[in-house]
Amino acid sequence: MCLLVIIGVTAEGKKEIVAVTDGLRESKASWLEILRDLRDRGLQEAPLLAIGDGAMGFWAALDEIYPQTRHQRCWVHKMANILKELPKRLQGKAKAALQAIWMADTREAAEKAWQAFVRDYQAKYPRAVAKLEKDRDVLLTFFDFPAEHWRHIRSSNAIESTFATVRHRSSRTKNCVSRATFLGLSFKLIQQAERHWRGIRHPERLRELFAGVIFVDGMPANETRLDPQQDAA
Repeated sequence: MCLLVIIGVTAEGKKEIVAVTDGLRESKASWLEILRDLRDRGLQEAPLLAIGDGAMGFWAALDEIYPQTRHQRCWVHKMANILKELPKRLQGKAKAALQAIWMADTREAAEKAWQAFVRDYQAKYPRAVAKLEKDRDVLLTFFDFPAEHWRHIRSSNAIESTFATVRHRSSRTKNCVSRATFLGLSFKLIQQAERHWRGIRHPERLRELFAGVIFVDGMPANETRLDPQQDAA
């Protein structure tokens, strides 16, 4: 069993806890229960984007309850999983190559950096490349959202740092408290951490997203810079 937590963002850009319970991390049934509860409590409209690690139970449940919601895999988790497949002497160079993907200014530049990583590591380290390739479609989703929000949506760091505090405190009471007490303690710890969470930058961009504005490489499509050759024409 583990703690399952979902954080949401208000229209004003404030991050808030929306669900905390226990369950099995890889279990679709556990995540279905928490997502159905969210829906029953009023979240009828599908969220625009969900960010998380590779826990397949969550993504399978999300597709059932909110099939319109787009997926973004956490780059911090992804890089850690890829680097485990490489010898330590190569990890620094490989990390920089991966950062070149998710720190690129455009999807095109990210794709070029992606291909460079595949070219450099495919022959000798196919397992590392396979871990990158299998989530290709959901690692670059952030390019279709405001550039001001990229730092918030490329990883699930908002909850990971909070989990560290929860683990530290709850480990001292392991096997000494009831399920209800454990959940109550965890909720209070997360609630305290919530006070220090940074809000989303430029929340006005959220209103544009809700209004249906299409973003390309982090900018509204009608503001996207044209190809220099098109400018010349």
